[in-house]
Amino acid sequence: MQIARHVMLSALFVTATGPAFAGALDRSGQSVSIIFEEGRRVELSFGFVAPDGSGEDLPPFAGTDSGDVLENYFQFGAAYKADINNQLSYALIYDQPFGADTMYPDGDSAYFGGTLAKASSHALTGVLRYKFNDNVSVHGGLRAQSVQADVELRGAAYGAAPPGGFNGYNVYLDREWGFGYLLGGAYERKDIALRVALTYNSSISYDLDTEEEFGPLGTIESETTIETPQSVNLEFQTGIMADTLLFGAVRWVDWSEFDVTPEFFDANVPGGGALVEYDDDIITYTLGVGRRFTDQWSGAVQVGYEKAGDKLVSPLGPTTGNFSLGVGATYTMDNMEITGGIRHVWLGDADPETGTPDVARAEFRDNTAIAAGLKIAYTF
Repeated sequence: MQIARHVMLSALFVTATGPAFAGALDRSGQSVSIIFEEGRRVELSFGFVAPDGSGEDLPPFAGTDSGDVLENYFQFGAAYKADINNQLSYALIYDQPFGADTMYPDGDSAYFGGTLAKASSHALTGVLRYKFNDNVSVHGGLRAQSVQADVELRGAAYGAAPPGGFNGYNVYLDREWGFGYLLGGAYERKDIALRVALTYNSSISYDLDTEEEFGPLGTIESETTIETPQSVNLEFQTGIMADTLLFGAVRWVDWSEFDVTPEFFDANVPGGGALVEYDDDIITYTLGVGRRFTDQWSGAVQVGYEKAGDKLVSPLGPTTGNFSLGVGATYTMDNMEITGGIRHVWLGDADPETGTPDVARAEFRDNTAIAAGLKIAYTF
């Protein structure tokens, strides 16, 4: 069975170059697939996601449009891989694993107009791989990761100003670094281009310096403990006929254990509790086929799926579940590969609510996102 190397590249890269609109705060997928490439390699990836997320308020403000609340964002990634000897290799990976860009335009939604959530992260991961033989290997490493977030709550859904409600509440969480680890193993058969790799990513804990602006109480400085979630990635590929590859992945993220609970918000807002939390873990499935067309060109098509959870969601992330369809193509020129990908994402319907009580304040229906990207790789 003849499986061209750049067929495998195209199939795997369509995931990275067409980033989907994943559940909760997930963005990069935390793949370490570069550690399985041959020789010394450098990769640069650039992604752009343009979501269209809008809805309408429910009574007594029925028909008031929210405006487009999900903002466009860019993603950047870089990686380097090299061999130490025939059994040991290593990789350094930079990515932006988690993030949020939600803003309800002022003057639109009566319930949420002016509300925003901004979060960003940066991660540098070092991975070491040991090959027992041509079939079995293990890998592990350390991750340094930073997070930062700002949240501002506005609109009638949040009641009066504090302490009677939390309309006008702001919280700013300063950037902080934390450290975690990853562990995994893989089974390969090069004669049929088979690889199955399993990777566990640990949770990472932070104590973030926090400023809460809380109505008549003014600005309160405190510390907020958060923990980005643990996750498991199962990635696989196998040749199914000459020049054709089947590939896919399953990613589980422990979002049900994630929450952001600023100290004075918890103690002083009616009902208290978490500012941001998720009820369910999220599992993302992808499946695709890649094929070589010429010595220079190969292509791939991929579908993705996340099961929708409870439609009652935080207004800071008014979606649940998605289905996506993506295509990608790789052009190979000597030691360089250039891959482009694009993905259309159908976002699940959701009903934003404030949790006081659990009553829908708006309906978000029939929303979508377009994700596109470019990856440049050089082997030497």
